[in-house]
Amino acid sequence: MARRSFLDTNVLIYSVDRADPAKQATALELIARHSKERTGVISTQVLQEFYSAATRKLGIEPIQAREQLRSFRVFDIVQVTPAIIEEGVDCSILNLISFWDGLIVASASAAKCAELLSEDLGDKQIIQGVAVRNPFG
Repeated sequence: MARRSFLDTNVLIYSVDRADPAKQATALELIARHSKERTGVISTQVLQEFYSAATRKLGIEPIQAREQLRSFRVFDIVQVTPAIIEEGVDCSILNLISFWDGLIVASASAAKCAELLSEDLGDKQIIQGVAVRNPFG
């Protein structure tokens, strides 16, 4: 089985944010590679956060953001369940991270991802068996 990677919301956001061309190029490369290799995983939380940030922070028109959401269906999508929420709470408490980051880690762990691609957590740390890697650092 190929090594699965969980893409945090910031990877998806940078793919449509032209403010930092280097981060956009990195994000687009990650999305293309994990799409082609069928190794990318996201969650319903990531989809929700993407839509909110894209429309509110980046000013993307809602219909365009909705179309972008559809393109992310190439990834496996973890449905956030009550059990994953409880795991996220525990993860946030045990690792002294925000609930939202704990929920991302819990989703990545539930999907048996080897790594979590995110700039929001400490690079190279391992949380719940998932290695955090900052692709923008």
